[in-house]
Amino acid sequence: MKKCVVLFLATLAFGTMLLAGCAFASEQSYTWKVAHIRPAGSEIDKEITWFADEMRAATNGRIDIKVYGSNQLGDYTVVQEKIGIGAVEMGIMSAATNVDKKLLAFTLQYVVPTYALAQKNYASGTPFTDYVAKLYEKQNIKVLAYWPVYFGGIGLLKEPAEPLNPTSPKNLKVRVPTMKTWEVLADTFGYQATPLPFSEFFTAAQTGIVNGIFGGGAENYYVSFKDIIKCYIAANTHFECWPFTINLDLYNSLSDADRTLLDAKAKELEQRRWARVESDQDKYVDLLEQAGTAVYRPTEEQLKEFARIGREASWAEFEKIVGGAAFKEITSTFVLE
Repeated sequence: MKKCVVLFLATLAFGTMLLAGCAFASEQSYTWKVAHIRPAGSEIDKEITWFADEMRAATNGRIDIKVYGSNQLGDYTVVQEKIGIGAVEMGIMSAATNVDKKLLAFTLQYVVPTYALAQKNYASGTPFTDYVAKLYEKQNIKVLAYWPVYFGGIGLLKEPAEPLNPTSPKNLKVRVPTMKTWEVLADTFGYQATPLPFSEFFTAAQTGIVNGIFGGGAENYYVSFKDIIKCYIAANTHFECWPFTINLDLYNSLSDADRTLLDAKAKELEQRRWARVESDQDKYVDLLEQAGTAVYRPTEEQLKEFARIGREASWAEFEKIVGGAAFKEITSTFVLE
């Protein structure tokens, strides 16, 4: 009888070990790349490193996410395509519009004037971001969360005669993103728009091809160009917000537990950022000023005039690009008051 009990217990223990081994084997290990566009030590670099560390700790190293900043894997337009085909697993960066022009809406100028309204439009779960997420899904990309960056401004290598006059001739060539809405905005504000990839701005500035830049904000200009930016106009040209994305096929292949964890940590990343995005913007405007940049802060009335003129010009161009039906569809998702 004792031998039977011993044999039964031994068999039970062996079976339990086998089951445990099978369960362990079913938890697949992953090594993913996540790309961003800022240098090491920047705000996004620190935050996405936090996210990677959190995922690694929560899975005992089973999900290992390697962070690649400074466009190491290609600029944002290239990386977005790579995420769609699975050559890069994840990214957190500007929305590229080369595949779908409707994504111009995500960097459309003068949609909102305040952080309170920005959160009603650009946070996860709003009508606008839900619409954007569906556009990404058509490229085989899943949006996990959104990372608000700042309100954009104008960075210049020299001061214009009337920096706070939105329509006076500035006689300065400026780099703009390769998007017609940005060209029209810069031209309307009295500059001469020169479309260039962001990666080419520094060389273009050094060689005198351009004397300034549109499409970024104080943090970007400070981190990347503080030695050459001599004038900053806090014109709130647009609200910069980056989708945090993953290849859709990869996301769908994950276990329910891994998807739940990934979703939760991504949302936590977003919430951490909304809590400090406004104070960070103020910090980097101050840092630019401390570095010797002449900073122009428009009054509330001046900002309203920038917004009125800028929105009229860039929104009309956006409608031309996407068509009247798509324009109405997209703008109907905006919360403007």
